[in-house]
Amino acid sequence: MSLLILSTSSLPLDDSTEKVRAFTREIEFDYVEWTLAALKLKWFENALGLSRYVSDGAQQEAVLDYIELTQTIQQLERDINLFFTDPNIPDPELAAAPLSRRLEELERQRDQDSRLVESVLQDQIGYSADQLGLALGGQPVPPVLYHSTKLPLALIVSPRNMIRQDENISLESHLSIEERSRLEERVDSTLDVASLVVEIGGVGTYPTMVQQTSDLVWLTEVVAHEWVHNYLTLRPLGMLYTESPEMRVINETTASIAGEEIGLETLERFYPELVPPPPAPTPPPGQTPVEPPAFDFRKEMNITRTTADQLLAEGKIEEAEEYMDSRRIVFWENGYRGLRKLNQAYFAFHGAYADEPGGAAGAAEDPVGEAVRLLRQQSASLEEFLKRIAWVTSFEQLQEMVSAGLDP
Repeated sequence: MSLLILSTSSLPLDDSTEKVRAFTREIEFDYVEWTLAALKLKWFENALGLSRYVSDGAQQEAVLDYIELTQTIQQLERDINLFFTDPNIPDPELAAAPLSRRLEELERQRDQDSRLVESVLQDQIGYSADQLGLALGGQPVPPVLYHSTKLPLALIVSPRNMIRQDENISLESHLSIEERSRLEERVDSTLDVASLVVEIGGVGTYPTMVQQTSDLVWLTEVVAHEWVHNYLTLRPLGMLYTESPEMRVINETTASIAGEEIGLETLERFYPELVPPPPAPTPPPGQTPVEPPAFDFRKEMNITRTTADQLLAEGKIEEAEEYMDSRRIVFWENGYRGLRKLNQAYFAFHGAYADEPGGAAGAAEDPVGEAVRLLRQQSASLEEFLKRIAWVTSFEQLQEMVSAGLDP
């Protein structure tokens, strides 16, 4: 997720944005305050030069220990939550008190350890970017800087008659599920739109904001993804992020493709034991294919998006909304319990990440994501791909570049 301007109050707001912000002003996330605090922290880390005094082996061990510590913290959080959901426990706060004290101790330790770990991962991802040709004189521009933290939520607003992201407003992270639902209901009923409060994995501020996680594979990819947004912000593609829905998809798909490649390069160089296995090869003609999963999330989500698009195109808004809600129940019954809502806003947000065909992006022949993927295939390296796409100023220009690459 890219954020080109730090404060929503500094954006040139149109009437529709102001109408939505009438419901969110008191709970909007303060990017200026967060960024100033993060820059101060990064300045302190750089002044200390923490990673320069630690051997390569010790650096990797510190990162892996941090990941293990985060796993322990997450398990404690789940255990504490059980006390509050168990109807047989009369005083859950008292029962959970020992675990809560332990959780506070571990969180303090994680805050201390994060200074070294973030410095190490910044250096490692920066080195990988350099090896892939994305640096000047050995230094990525801008330098890789990130801070793991609790991320803001995002209120996504779409029209009801089509799937399109019209608003993306950052909210404070502490809002409960009930508060999120009430906000959505007020916005929808007042403005006749479809809205959804979503959780995000990262924000392309500087330093970038990245969710706390125990998954190092995910962490390296997301830090790289958000750095790519910083890289593009200095070039036309990033500057035009908000110009149109197509430019947003181009930006996010580019960052997803490049983030995955830089993240994989980092794992291969520093944590080879964590490199994910390659996808299973396609069986040759005549050979029995691998049995598909009983419920294919991407395939079913693609069916949902494609059908909803068709119903909306026919002007059947209520039917589309009823259909999406019925499909949410199907996902729930097949183990996907995190889908609180399936509506136009859900697909407007998740459909922008089109580094793979299908899924929430809609039809497999979706032209925008497909064009980005084709340009990557036509490029000899990630360096060449980013240098070409960074100067794209419209979807039509991207199509022309791809068409030129297809000519015999």
